[in-house]
Amino acid sequence: MPENRKPSIAFETTCTVAAPPEVVYEHLADPRSYIGLSPLIVAVDGVRHSHDTEGRAVAEYVAVERFRLVGPVRWDNRIRVRMVSTPPHGPLVSEVRSPGWVSLRAVVTLTAVPEGTRVHERVTAEAPAPLRRFVAGQARRVAAYRAAELTRRMAA
Repeated sequence: MPENRKPSIAFETTCTVAAPPEVVYEHLADPRSYIGLSPLIVAVDGVRHSHDTEGRAVAEYVAVERFRLVGPVRWDNRIRVRMVSTPPHGPLVSEVRSPGWVSLRAVVTLTAVPEGTRVHERVTAEAPAPLRRFVAGQARRVAAYRAAELTRRMAA
């Protein structure tokens, strides 16, 4: 993104989960964990694992977002994801490319706290003007859901 342009969408979420950072990291570094962790993700396909030149773990895959439109009508949106994670517990950086010239970047950092782990996520996204409001609303709803679901999963 050019330096003089700010992302059209930017926000942060934070939650605290009852598990150590290593457990949370392992869960979030697994692309298949996002099925149900993000309410729109119903499938993850073609996961390829590698390492970048700095030794960080890289997972590239296609996630399927399912949008319910009207009644039984749905739309499956296939998004390309590249997640770079730095063991042992972060950060995790996901770059998402979606049809319609939508891109999203999420950076998750994990911090040990007495209660378990503080999970902080910073999301920035770009979308064409006609989609910006929809993308911003969906991204915020998904982030809030993901924080609640991760909290639930880590309490079990």
